[in-house]
Amino acid sequence: MSLLLLALLFAAADTFPVFPSELVNFAPYSENPLFTGAGPGHWDEKIRERGWIMREGDMYHMWYSGYELPESGMKKLGYATSSDGVHWTRHPDNPVHAEDWVEDMMVVKDGDTYFMFAEGLHDRTWLFTSTDRIHWTRKWMLDIRKVNGDPLPEGPFGTPTVLKENGKWHLLYERDDEAVWLAVSDDLKVWTNVQDEPVIRRGPEPYDRTMIALNQVVKHEDRYYAYYHATCPENGSDRWTMNVAVSDDLVHWTKYPQNPIIPIDHSSGILVHDGNVYRMYCMHPSVKLFFPTLSE
Repeated sequence: MSLLLLALLFAAADTFPVFPSELVNFAPYSENPLFTGAGPGHWDEKIRERGWIMREGDMYHMWYSGYELPESGMKKLGYATSSDGVHWTRHPDNPVHAEDWVEDMMVVKDGDTYFMFAEGLHDRTWLFTSTDRIHWTRKWMLDIRKVNGDPLPEGPFGTPTVLKENGKWHLLYERDDEAVWLAVSDDLKVWTNVQDEPVIRRGPEPYDRTMIALNQVVKHEDRYYAYYHATCPENGSDRWTMNVAVSDDLVHWTKYPQNPIIPIDHSSGILVHDGNVYRMYCMHPSVKLFFPTLSE
């Protein structure tokens, strides 16, 4: 957003910076990558786009999209676990869901249920549910409406990022990597745009002029931090960077002045708290770990 808004946000930050160091300063783990495609002859010869990592108790749980070449083939859901978030073991029954096209997923736990929001064929978002992290049931494709209740124009609505706030579900989604919109729902079926204009747009910053897609929103000290990947012509084809923006209301966003926070050829990044600090995992085209540097 504007420099004036950024200045106002900094002026209001009496107890901590608008962009705390632990949320924006990261260095790569020396043993990257942690997790890759299994290679020729395997259903997950390659992995792609955003997977999801969740830490519960002493275990890390990862869901990912696997496929066999050519890349246009079916995307299936894999699952892996780790005790340290570094060394991963694939589930013996992988793929854990092969009946439906599943990619670019994220998982929210609410009560005893895991809700997975994932792109299906043609980059449209579907809801899946599970009670054990392994067995997933496809429920329905999300029905997103304009502010006036009319359905969205035909086309993709993908890279779903969902959070639940005060009993209401919030969805941030992109269309053709052109911008990010916000919709809300009470029932997980019908989602209504908060406004029909995007809440995060490409540019005018040089690093995100071509495409952007939001991966995750983290709430920290009553502010929202949106982690998104972006690209520009100078990066070359399909070479992304990781970036962050801040908001007080999920509608008005200010991009970090020192974006990108992770350099070229890293995308689909998410933060995972390990009990002490936030780690960043970039999930495409392989899983790489970045630890906070905690510099000022």
